[in-house]
Amino acid sequence: MYDKYVSPLSERYASREMQYIFSPDKKFTTWRRLWIALAEAEHELGLPVSEEQIEELKAHQGDINYDVAKEREKEVRHDVMSHVYAYGVQCPKAKGIIHLGATSCYVGDNTDIIVMTEALRLIKKKLLNVMDKLACFADTWKEQPTLAFTHFQPAQPTTVGKRACLWLQDLALDLEDLEHVTGTMKLLGSKGTTGTQASFLELFDGDHEKCRLLDEKIAAKMGFHSCYPVSGQTYSRKVDSRVLNVLAGIAASAHKFSNDIRLLQHLKEIEEPFEKSQIGSSAMAYKRNPMRSERIASLANYVMSDVMNPLLTASTQWFERTLDDSANKRISIPEGFLAVDGILDLYLNVVDGLVVYPKVIEKRLMSELPFMATENIMMDAVKAGGDRQELHERIRSLSMEAGRNVKVEGRENNLLELIAADPAFNLSGDELKATMDPARYVGRAPKQVDEFLEEVIRPVLRENKELLGMQAEITV
Repeated sequence: MYDKYVSPLSERYASREMQYIFSPDKKFTTWRRLWIALAEAEHELGLPVSEEQIEELKAHQGDINYDVAKEREKEVRHDVMSHVYAYGVQCPKAKGIIHLGATSCYVGDNTDIIVMTEALRLIKKKLLNVMDKLACFADTWKEQPTLAFTHFQPAQPTTVGKRACLWLQDLALDLEDLEHVTGTMKLLGSKGTTGTQASFLELFDGDHEKCRLLDEKIAAKMGFHSCYPVSGQTYSRKVDSRVLNVLAGIAASAHKFSNDIRLLQHLKEIEEPFEKSQIGSSAMAYKRNPMRSERIASLANYVMSDVMNPLLTASTQWFERTLDDSANKRISIPEGFLAVDGILDLYLNVVDGLVVYPKVIEKRLMSELPFMATENIMMDAVKAGGDRQELHERIRSLSMEAGRNVKVEGRENNLLELIAADPAFNLSGDELKATMDPARYVGRAPKQVDEFLEEVIRPVLRENKELLGMQAEITV
């Protein structure tokens, strides 16, 4: 097992559930489900397909004789016809009606749509669970003031919970995109070699309505509301690009979250979970590296670049079809899903175990708060009889002096002391310290968290409550 390449997506990152969705067994059992649906629809529309033949097909839907199919493929070099042959070996009565009127894309393309749709539903489940954990985190820490940054420079205060809502809002947008694409997925149906349904029109003796009904019945039997109304031999490869765009959007949101966590861990304000026996560095035993967040970023980069594959494939298809899409699709679609599956498992694991250090957060905030409080201080001084224009210039000058003390001298921020010593402000040290309550400077942040969670997030979570309650396990 150690002498050939195995994808890290299977070995290290993706869940067994997602791996099965893209497994050969899932594909080939879906082929058989599609052949059964085709036979049933043809029977219902009057073609010479008997109930006995359909029952025989159903009896062997799940027990695929892979050895027979594999040997046959060595001879004919065609995977679909090899499995038609193998199915026929197990179902001698139905042998002659398997795949009746269809092309290879009937099973290939319809299966791709079915598999991607099922994979999108699993992604939705994991995305909702991440959102649920983030909502709990935001609610818990909605009133904890923290220093906010613009350009990674100190700005006005926010709260830890409000910042988490920024991550959560990105995921809510991703969920909207995911639900839209999932809700508009359609089957290819049975369109024939160039999408004209000519073979089925012949089978149905020129009855156009039965050709339309055939697609409708197949879609319903496979759990879809409809088939694409027009196609070449394949469904439009733009469908694949729409799906990968959704995955890339989730990857981008997760990457942004992981960046923030890595920066916060550097600041020692918030850390991702670090297990008791975990080793951060082979050389530096004291280190606690944010390896899970880094892995999120790494996998996200892959998914965001992967989105180019279906775009290139869709743009270079010739007329009704070429086969230069096949090898690329076999790699780019499954691996995009496997990578996002791994990303969301990591995201859920990190959020579920985030460690917040309020004392460190408070210390950093208090070191910058005097600068941010200058507007309030100036207003208090004006109320005490001061001249606003003069006070503005005095604060500007004293702020520069305090800034030099911090940056050049390495001293603590002594702006309040400088202001207290300046008679122009007519404010005592105690009066100035009273302005240093961080809660005075977070604006509506706590209320915004409450409103966002109640009006936007919790309705979605309640609507999907049966999908919640997951625990993420990561391999390494």
